[in-house]
Amino acid sequence: MYNHMKTMDIENVGGSLMAKCPKCGTKVSKPRKTWKMAGRPDKSGKRMQLEIGLFDCPKCKKTFREVLSKKKI
Repeated sequence: MYNHMKTMDIENVGGSLMAKCPKCGTKVSKPRKTWKMAGRPDKSGKRMQLEIGLFDCPKCKKTFREVLSKKKI
């Protein structure tokens, strides 16, 4: 299982979210696609609703995902 969530980075710049490319570090402002999904339940059984963004790095052309928001459901 891939544990790439620790390397991902979101930065709030002037009200817009900026994702950081894990390969080259370039900041990408606009996701190509976004979607919502239910995450794994925590110890108490509550699930998190995650909003995921798919980003394309303009410099190295790598495609990467980033968690944009989390909310308990």
